[in-house]
Amino acid sequence: MAAARLVDELSKAALGRYAIAVIGEEPRLAYNRVLLSSVLAGETASHDIELRPASWWRDRGVTLKYGCAATGIDVGRRELKIDNDESIAFSKLVLATGSTPLRLNVPGAELAGVHTFRDSRDVDLLLTLAAQRKRVVVIGGGLLGLEAAYGLAKAGAAVTLVHLMDRLMERQLDAPAAELLKSLVELKGITILLNASTARFHGETRVEGVELADGRRIDADAVIFAAGIRPSIALAKEAGIAVNRGIVVDDVLRTGVPDIFALGECAEHRGTCYGLVEPAYEQARVLARHLAGRPAAYHGSVVATNLKVSGVSVFSAGDFIGADGSEAIVLNDVRHGTYKKLVISDGRLTGAVLVGDVADALWYLELIRDRQPVLGIRRRMMFGRSLATASEAA
Repeated sequence: MAAARLVDELSKAALGRYAIAVIGEEPRLAYNRVLLSSVLAGETASHDIELRPASWWRDRGVTLKYGCAATGIDVGRRELKIDNDESIAFSKLVLATGSTPLRLNVPGAELAGVHTFRDSRDVDLLLTLAAQRKRVVVIGGGLLGLEAAYGLAKAGAAVTLVHLMDRLMERQLDAPAAELLKSLVELKGITILLNASTARFHGETRVEGVELADGRRIDADAVIFAAGIRPSIALAKEAGIAVNRGIVVDDVLRTGVPDIFALGECAEHRGTCYGLVEPAYEQARVLARHLAGRPAAYHGSVVATNLKVSGVSVFSAGDFIGADGSEAIVLNDVRHGTYKKLVISDGRLTGAVLVGDVADALWYLELIRDRQPVLGIRRRMMFGRSLATASEAA
C-alpha cells in the first residue's frame, strides 16, 4: 500500500522524472490489506480490493515485477538483487517492505495447522478452514486478531479468541470502550478469553489444542497467530543500512545510505514505527515531494484508528487515555452500543475514543491535529459537528 501511494504521489509531483520499477514478493497487484477481513467474511471479493488496475500502472510507465522477492542490495554497485539471480540497477531505492507477523515461541508452534493472518494468501487458506467448519483459536486481541476472528466466524468457523492483556485493542481503546467492544464482538458468536497466556500447542503432527498458562485447554483444528507485527528489516540490515526496530530514516525518509529511502511499516522515524496506513501515506507524500526536488519534511503522525472492527465501528486518536491535567467528557450508552470519550487539555481536544457511532470521527481528528481551541464548543462537541458548529455560528 505504501509503494502504491508513493507511485501515485510521484506521478503527480514528478511525472516522467524517474523510470519506476516496483518489485513485490506477493503474486498480485497492490491491494488494500485493511480489507482482507472483509474478503474472509465474504463481504468483498478478492479482486475488488486491488488499489489500482494494471492499466493504471502501465499508463504511468511503471515496470511491475510481482511474485518476485528482492534478495539483496549491493550498495556499492547500486543494484537490487531479485529472484532468479537477476539484478536491477537503481539511482534511488525505496524500501517499502512492510512487516511480518509475530509467531509465539511456544512448544508446538511448528505443528501443521498453525498459521498467520497477514496477506491474501493467508485468506485463501483461512477460507478453506472456515468452509470445513473447523474449530479455530485466534491468538491476539488487537486489530488483526479481531479481524481474523470476525472473518472466520462469519465464514462458518467456531472461533475462540485468546488475548494476553486485560482488554481488547489496548493500544487504541480505554477500558470502558474495550469492554463494550468485547460484548458486541461476543454477539457475533466469538468466544473471548482475556488475561490468557498461551503455554503450548498440543498434537502429534498437527495441532489439536491450545493449552493456556493456567492449565485450561481449548480444542482446536487450527490456530491463527495475530499477536502483532515486526518491521521487515532483513534486506536493509544485510546491506549494512542502519536499523533499530525498523529501518532508521530522517525527516525526508532517507536511510543512512545516500539515495536509499524507506517508508511505511518497515521505517523507523524518530524512534517510532507506525503500523497503520495513514502514516505511510503521509510519508509517501513527503518522499514524493523530496524526490521531485521540492522542500518537504516529515515530522511524525498523530496516530488514529478509524475502522470497522469485527463489524463494529471504532475510532481512536491522540492521547485517548488522558495525561495529567487533562479532563475527559464521556458518554457511555451500553444498551445502544455507543461509547464516546473526548479528552481535553489546555482548551484543546487532544484525544478521542468512539465505539458504535463514529459519524464525527474525522472532525474530531481534525480538531486534534490542528490543535484548534474548543472552549467555545466544549459543552456541545460531544453531540457532533453539526450541532456544535451550528450553535457556534448562532
